[in-house]
Amino acid sequence: MLHAFTGYVDLAQVTLYAFWLFFAALVFYLHRENKREGYPLETERPRSARVAVRGFPEVPPIKVFRSHDGQKFTQPEYGHDRADAPVRPAGEYPGSPFAPVGDPMLTGVGPASYAARADVVERGMTGQPILMPLRKAVAHSVAPDGPNPIGMTVLGRDGERAGTVLDIWIDEAESIIRYLEVELSPAVGAGTRLLPMAMARVRGSRRLIKVASIIAGQFNNVPVTRGVDEVTKLEEDRIVAYYAGGYLYSQPILPRPLFAKPLYRKAAPYRGDNPRASASSVPPDYPASAAEQPAVPTTPGPEARR
Repeated sequence: MLHAFTGYVDLAQVTLYAFWLFFAALVFYLHRENKREGYPLETERPRSARVAVRGFPEVPPIKVFRSHDGQKFTQPEYGHDRADAPVRPAGEYPGSPFAPVGDPMLTGVGPASYAARADVVERGMTGQPILMPLRKAVAHSVAPDGPNPIGMTVLGRDGERAGTVLDIWIDEAESIIRYLEVELSPAVGAGTRLLPMAMARVRGSRRLIKVASIIAGQFNNVPVTRGVDEVTKLEEDRIVAYYAGGYLYSQPILPRPLFAKPLYRKAAPYRGDNPRASASSVPPDYPASAAEQPAVPTTPGPEARR
């Protein structure tokens, strides 16, 4: 005589256990896949005793991804990590922040950091570069009912003239302006530099573009591109990182707590006839390393109370 197995098996309990096993396996899988970037970690031990920290579960095995143009990409990808970053600990204690060594605007660390992406042009499905100047993208144009950046004057955060917009670079994948191509004024330098549109403030009625991160004399040190009408992914990261680093490093004011008194007076605004300001992006009195930085006062000053 045959009997249904549900008569002596708790089907609801079996289903619950099966769900628990599935959910545990899913969490394990997702946590391991999450380690394809950023792992292995590094300890706070001295560099001579540095040990890779992988945790549990282990870092997943390398997976190969194939793009439509035949290229192969692997994950985890350890080539993006910059082991030669010019930094050193600001103090001899665990968790100490790193301070840049040398010109903080050009070291590529801190707010000016970038990833070592592939030094190749990013291309779309048709094989054409995704980013290109308007002189090459003949199918695109600036909307006539809005301000046209071409020909506008570019000012640094010091209010001095850095150059003139020669052309605009568009992102064909999203049909937006991604960069402005700026021809430098003779007082600043020579050639052209790319300016991220996200870091530019357009004043259409005044035909001006204001950059809030760097002063005019620092435009000459913006990383240049190898190609006239192309920009690689690595060049993009370096250009954007340079402008981003200017928010902290472009002015001769040392990094300090929000409510601390400034360590010394601000320098005079950049002038085109000042060779010292245009020769380097580092302020003359900016310390070369963290060891030369004076102690930060803890009493708020009048400027902080504003």
